[in-house]
Amino acid sequence: MSQEPSGIFDMLGPIMIGPSSSHTAGVVRIGRVAHFLLGGPPEEARILFYNSFAMTYKGHGSDKAVIAGLMGFAVDDERIRDAISIAESTGLHYAFEPVISSAKNHPNTLVIYVKRGDQELTIEGISRGGGLILISSIDELHTNFTGQLPTLIVRAQDVRGAVAFLAAILTYDGVNIATLTVSRRAKDDMALQVYELDEPLREASLAYIRHLPWVRAVHLLPPV
Repeated sequence: MSQEPSGIFDMLGPIMIGPSSSHTAGVVRIGRVAHFLLGGPPEEARILFYNSFAMTYKGHGSDKAVIAGLMGFAVDDERIRDAISIAESTGLHYAFEPVISSAKNHPNTLVIYVKRGDQELTIEGISRGGGLILISSIDELHTNFTGQLPTLIVRAQDVRGAVAFLAAILTYDGVNIATLTVSRRAKDDMALQVYELDEPLREASLAYIRHLPWVRAVHLLPPV
């Protein structure tokens, strides 16, 4: 479910560094999602800019923006201008690839492949304008979250009652679920559960979820 701008400041766009909210601020935020999921900046990154992005990413600074996001910089961080040189100084290896493809429905689509240690991750994001984003997939599993709310991401075995069990934990913590997306490749395979929350859950509850035998990985993303 998409979200419309909620107020005058959303319509005007964010306070940011760069010439375009969709090509700069939104791209920073997509990169930040990858940063938080990896637990820090990647060592390697391959970034595919699709369609409109493919034609404008250099001129609008989207190349600097995505690297800044991967480094964890906020949209108003003045270091965005120098993000590429800063990343290179830290040893980040990166590549940009422009792609024109009818397979992507939105003109401002970005696919990021990143690696940090033994972790590898693929994220597809859409920059919707005004700095708003939609993360449409993680590791080619469907998602549908905006990065505007605390977001709980759980990789778990596709066991019966898993969603209800986790929802009960959130209820016990007094945490309301704004949106929920569940995706899997096949029955009894690994599933990806994404909960956008009105407030973050307790660290003790996160630790409990991490130790469930059918859970493989848990991340709580702050608003990006």
